[in-house]
Amino acid sequence: MTRRRWIADRVEGDRAFLLDQNAAHLFRVLRVKPGQEFEVVAGGTLRLGTVIFAAEHQVEFHLGPQIASAALPEIAVYLSIFKFDRMEWALEKLTELGVARIVPVIGQRSGQHLVKAAATRLPRWHKIVHEAAQQSRRIAPPEIGEPSTLKKAVASTSGSRIVLSETEESVSLKATLVECRPPLALAFGPEGGWSPEEVKTFHDAGWKSASLGHTILRAETAAIAAVAVVMAELA
Repeated sequence: MTRRRWIADRVEGDRAFLLDQNAAHLFRVLRVKPGQEFEVVAGGTLRLGTVIFAAEHQVEFHLGPQIASAALPEIAVYLSIFKFDRMEWALEKLTELGVARIVPVIGQRSGQHLVKAAATRLPRWHKIVHEAAQQSRRIAPPEIGEPSTLKKAVASTSGSRIVLSETEESVSLKATLVECRPPLALAFGPEGGWSPEEVKTFHDAGWKSASLGHTILRAETAAIAAVAVVMAELA
């Protein structure tokens, strides 16, 4: 039986602690008891943890031996800001798929009210990816970058870089991946897609354009579909 995995909120030597909401879930919902064993990520290392104390606001583990874990390909997603409910669903699913980094990008077609509010959503976004990382048995949640301008975002990447564009008609994502190796960056536009000026900015910075097919996908669908393809090809 697969053990449930937790990312420790605090680590002290050979002790790890879940606090607040994590502890409450383990204590009230899963009815944890001393002596039970779980996988615990402590300081970036996966360990076997044995519960030695459990209460509603704190669960304490004794950390045992290190457990081997599979490495994921290093994939960064540059996600143009769009409607928060759909964007947050995408953050959760991208975490489950295994991306290493997500950077919210201010696109020309990103709603200005969303751009202004994006920075205030960062704590919520961190919470979403933390919970999704635990559920999907990751060692750590993806890094969530500060909202960034497109010019800054395209200049801050290295390795293979692909911009998904609905104006690209001849080159598929799968064909583009033939020459790619991690680390890999993928960029996705908002509702309405990238503007011609933005596509030129990507090309001038050395990004390759690719298509996900002939249908028009919502922003969150495009991101999830593309990352699933990439993981299947490169993992």
